[in-house]
Amino acid sequence: MLSRLAFLFVLSTSVAAGAASAQVEALELDERGIPTIAPLIDAVDDAVVNIAVVSERPAQMSPLFRDPFFQPFLPPLDQLPPQRQMSAGSGGIIDAGEGFILTNNHVIENGDEIRVILRDNRTFEADLIGRDPSTDIAVLRIAAGELTEVPLGNSENLLVGDFVVAIGNPFGLGQTVTSGIISALGRSGINPEGYEDFIQTDASINPGNSGGALITLDGNLVGINTAIIAPNGGGNVGIGFAVPINMALAVMDQLVEFGEVQRGRLGVIIQDLTPDLAEAFDVEAETGVIVNSVEPGMPADDVGLAAGDVIVAVDGKTVEGSADLRQKIGLRRPGDEIEITYVRDGERRMVEVALADAGGLRKTKREPGGSDALAGVHLSILDGSHPAWGEVEGVVASEIAPGSRAARAGLEVGDVITAVNRRSVETIREIDRALKEAPGAVALTIWRDGRTMLIVLRS
Repeated sequence: MLSRLAFLFVLSTSVAAGAASAQVEALELDERGIPTIAPLIDAVDDAVVNIAVVSERPAQMSPLFRDPFFQPFLPPLDQLPPQRQMSAGSGGIIDAGEGFILTNNHVIENGDEIRVILRDNRTFEADLIGRDPSTDIAVLRIAAGELTEVPLGNSENLLVGDFVVAIGNPFGLGQTVTSGIISALGRSGINPEGYEDFIQTDASINPGNSGGALITLDGNLVGINTAIIAPNGGGNVGIGFAVPINMALAVMDQLVEFGEVQRGRLGVIIQDLTPDLAEAFDVEAETGVIVNSVEPGMPADDVGLAAGDVIVAVDGKTVEGSADLRQKIGLRRPGDEIEITYVRDGERRMVEVALADAGGLRKTKREPGGSDALAGVHLSILDGSHPAWGEVEGVVASEIAPGSRAARAGLEVGDVITAVNRRSVETIREIDRALKEAPGAVALTIWRDGRTMLIVLRS
């Protein structure tokens, strides 16, 4: 009895007040007198699913059978049936009504067939709604009734030391529960090309756990298990990573709405702020990024950001460095307006800016009280790759949605818009302003193949 009380005392005194202390309440003595989180697991494990992925690859033949001696007896390699491979992963039901499941992109990216197996052994073919390699998130959908969804937590409220439980399908064994604590937050560097803000945990995560749920002891989903660090690709050594649920849900919203993720872009080249640079630029902030250069015609240029400015916050949240700013911008949608806090000549300033997309394009949208003439048109800056470079000033129509008002009026991809209602335009922002003042018909002056034309888009 003494050892049991000591165990509970250690748990209750090793966790900070607030959210973490609330988690310990889940460790109650059951009717056997044993501390357990079994009721917690029972409440959420129906919402965690196993995922079986079938993929095909071209048939491969042993080099031995390439020997001319065997050739007369074997069919040509291209006539051999493809080889089928199976892999396993995990997922979490986020919306029971719609049948939406969150998992990892790397679990399903090469799959020709995706099957979801529920805890009650029901099996369903899954539809791939969308996937995002940059965050390693994918969304599946199954047509099934009587589903259980996992309650959603807020990953921004996590603290290092919070107790967590990982539920998944390691090595294809079936649903497995492991426990541990949050070892670190904001980890990056696992995939330098991606958007990273990983939760690190020592809860055992092994191959097959990918896409599974990371849950706090109050029963809320706070992460999607995604990666492990292990020698020679082996099993768990106490270092696992999960995508924060807030990031995963932001990606999911776009995948469900668009089937892809449309990323915002500010249009700056940056570097981390160091103590020496902070002193040189007369900045009191300990973290931030220095703007090395601004891309002409991009949102940062439109609002007057310049080389030497030090960006210290986005929407009031501190910028920790280059990777942090990239994430804060890249997880927002094109057209979203954000507030940039920056320091110039020792003076703290703020400016609002509407983002372009990650390809350098801005999707034109209707301004309140303005014209929707260019709805469905993507615009980009005019640069040296375009034949009109050096001939005219304007903005290029880079993509035009079929059936849009602009397409019906005869606007073509590659056209350079030089004026709106005879008002010269050189940037996307100037087009936005001109459209805002043109609620009716819009006359576009365009450059096409060395000729100047007029296209009228009627309301």
